[in-house]
Amino acid sequence: MFNASKGAATDLNGKKCRIGVVQARFNDDITNALWSACHTELLRLGVPEKNITHVTVPGALEVASALQGMAESSDFDALIALGCIIRGETYHFELVANESGAGVTRVALDYQIPIANAILTTEDHAQAVARQTEKGRDAAAVAIEMALLLASL
Repeated sequence: MFNASKGAATDLNGKKCRIGVVQARFNDDITNALWSACHTELLRLGVPEKNITHVTVPGALEVASALQGMAESSDFDALIALGCIIRGETYHFELVANESGAGVTRVALDYQIPIANAILTTEDHAQAVARQTEKGRDAAAVAIEMALLLASL
């Protein structure tokens, strides 16, 4: 249950939560690890397997479109965005990072649905590997906490 007076999660019980997860396949060694950690944490926090919908898209720029489709269905209490953008030698990194982040935020605000954004933006592969498990777990907890908060408002 969410304790609104304290502004913190006191008991993240996801047993009634319906969660949609969109995973970008680009940099799939990282995104598969994000998904594995996220999925494990969702189950640990009580979300039934049947209440988890997981889809994949080619890359980070396509994540928002899939999130929008899920949001339009009204079948979910919260959504999770998983991806990995690693800086390269061109401006493309900034474009993908900025636009994917803006797209995720736009869907959340337009559809009034919480979205845990775990699209990593890192300088190199090693930084992504260092963050993949923690960020996957964090995304699961954030999604449940925010779903419970919005349900209580």
